[in-house]
Amino acid sequence: DNVEFVRGTIESIPLPAASVDVVISNCVINLAADKAAVFSEIARVLRPGGRVGVSDVVADDRLSPDERAARGSFSGCIAGALSFAEYRAGLAAVGLVDVTIEPTHAVGDGLHGAIIKATRPLVAPAAADLPAMPSLPHAITVLDASADGCGCGSGGCC
Repeated sequence: DNVEFVRGTIESIPLPAASVDVVISNCVINLAADKAAVFSEIARVLRPGGRVGVSDVVADDRLSPDERAARGSFSGCIAGALSFAEYRAGLAAVGLVDVTIEPTHAVGDGLHGAIIKATRPLVAPAAADLPAMPSLPHAITVLDASADGCGCGSGGCC
């Protein structure tokens, strides 16, 4: 009775607002076409005090979206990777706090597997007090992953 599985999309989670204690995502947000919607949905479904735990590919802030997309031609799962700053700004824009991003290993030049954590505060800030949602890249490329998993090499992305 502690776990329930439902089918849906990460951009439109089929759960009521403030209904879950923890959101966990493993190497998926980088593949989402609408990352702003993903962050909004995470914040919407979390109860006050709820936590987010994400394993994802994160890009160095120095890499432009075009540079990330170019690297995605070689490793398909990194083309849509957000930068450290974009991740922090996107989570802050939906009211999540205590954001930490801990790189765990390199997956390419300027790209890292990372653990991202955040919390929904007990008292939500007023919408007017939230920073604006940044413009987040939508880059996703197609990759023939039949030979080597997602194409990120033997260590995987996340």
